[in-house]
Amino acid sequence: MEIDSKCNGIVVAAIQCGSTFFRCAFSYKHKWGQPYTDRGMRGSLFSPTCLLLKNDFTESLIGYEAEDKYSELEDGRNDYYFFKHFTKLLLQGDIRRHALCCDVTGRSLEAVLVLEHSIRCIKKIVHQSIKSNFCGFSDDDIVYVLTVPTTGGENAKLIMREAAVNAGIQRKYLAIVLESEAASIYCQYLKFAKKDTSSPVLGVVKPGTKYMLVYLGSSRSNITVHQKCEDNTLDEVLPTRVGPWSAKSVDDQFIKFLSELVKEKIWEEFKTEYMEDYLEFTRTLETKILNTRGTMPIPLALLKLCTKSHGVESFNEVIEKNDAHKNNVSFISGKLVCKNDFFRGFFKKTIDAIVKHMDDIFQESEARDVKIIVMVGCFSGCPLVQDAVRKFFSNYHIIVPKGGSTAVLEGAVYFGHIPDAVSRRSARYTYGFQTWPEFNENIHPVEKRVQCGRLSRCRDVFLKIVTKGDKITAGFTKSQFFRVPCNRDNVLECGLFISEKKNPIFVDDPDCKLLGTLQVQLSQSNKNRDTLVEENLVFGKTELKFTAEDIYSGLKYEINFDLEEI
Repeated sequence: MEIDSKCNGIVVAAIQCGSTFFRCAFSYKHKWGQPYTDRGMRGSLFSPTCLLLKNDFTESLIGYEAEDKYSELEDGRNDYYFFKHFTKLLLQGDIRRHALCCDVTGRSLEAVLVLEHSIRCIKKIVHQSIKSNFCGFSDDDIVYVLTVPTTGGENAKLIMREAAVNAGIQRKYLAIVLESEAASIYCQYLKFAKKDTSSPVLGVVKPGTKYMLVYLGSSRSNITVHQKCEDNTLDEVLPTRVGPWSAKSVDDQFIKFLSELVKEKIWEEFKTEYMEDYLEFTRTLETKILNTRGTMPIPLALLKLCTKSHGVESFNEVIEKNDAHKNNVSFISGKLVCKNDFFRGFFKKTIDAIVKHMDDIFQESEARDVKIIVMVGCFSGCPLVQDAVRKFFSNYHIIVPKGGSTAVLEGAVYFGHIPDAVSRRSARYTYGFQTWPEFNENIHPVEKRVQCGRLSRCRDVFLKIVTKGDKITAGFTKSQFFRVPCNRDNVLECGLFISEKKNPIFVDDPDCKLLGTLQVQLSQSNKNRDTLVEENLVFGKTELKFTAEDIYSGLKYEINFDLEEI
């Protein structure tokens, strides 16, 4: 079985902006399953998520270039903002449009602006990569897919979308996908995309099957349960659990140890005075941790600082002076060498947390019939992580697909070609209509009581139609009939409201918002008699349609909303 690309361009380019690293990849429409992954500077798949931005916005650099230039700046540092790990803001589910992002000196700019300039820089990298493989293209030939953290959800999508549009990407050529969705799409469509059938994921995740997706990245982890639908789309069975159980959490443990070994004051001086050496050290550390190597080169600048501050001749003497660690490490040929058991200890807290959260999910009723675990993300390739998961979950079928370290990135590329890969999404808000039911003194407040003819009614009640978090497919429709008594004004104002809460009570509550109104002209022939009106909601892929119809006259009115703008 083959699947054709449905993108409206020639190329799909995906951008994954993690809080530690960013990376990009692209594939052509006629070869959608063969993404080209940009290796950027220094032949690395990863580039650090940092942005150097001049105060007047005339210059911007990202990744290694930003780090290198900032480390070379001396008196001119006040002329620049230097942002590191700025996409961490997108992890917050309650992030808002005007959220601020602080640089390393504490100065701040709106996050949307920082993201805009970072996307502008990454677009240049994408163009250079595509140009080296394909000449004569224009920006209108590229469909861009950007990933956002799962915890950030729809709010993160909105901010990323605005930043991307401000950076020059047209809406019709832009898609946003959650990291957990992208990783799952990668696993599901791998067998259609790759000619190489050696990957153990191929053919295993069949329609109707539930599986746990464990994405272990460089800076965070996402664990969720998905189910493959009969049409090969995916459905989220349980909300994603996100945590800092990642390669970076192991890095942090190692850096904490090293700071204790050399003394914290010396370590801070090294970070401040020798930033270029410090940055190079942290880059090397990430690679060593992922490969579980307990041998780490120590920068010459740090060695000199240590021997001078401790008043000794060699780094081995610095180690000997530390009673807590002198039996755990040694220094040989410019490298710090850790004993195996000691080095494995840096991983224990993180691995224990991963296993615990996986086990907690398996205890939930929706996941008790799950027998497949799919592990992706760069940290999933760590042998210590794999060994622990296989040992604890020995009765499960565990899949670690070949190339799974780029699952989110390549899954985002696939999503650009197969935009209907996600069959159901969660409602971002609770949607409802305004209604005036008969007043009930046991449940309605007195101040809401109004007299309508012979009946007492409660005004402004929120009649819930869709609850926040409900699963919604394209084409999902919900309607409600209202009997309107005595339509003497010959017009009815129908309001559509949304709320951040799952169970709002009144449409004028602080957390409610009027999305739009329809002025329905009622039947003249039924004047002074009850009238029946049907209000209707229809969810599309990107559009929400609100209609209201006078049943007696057949007159129908509608208004449309862009779901991504709500």
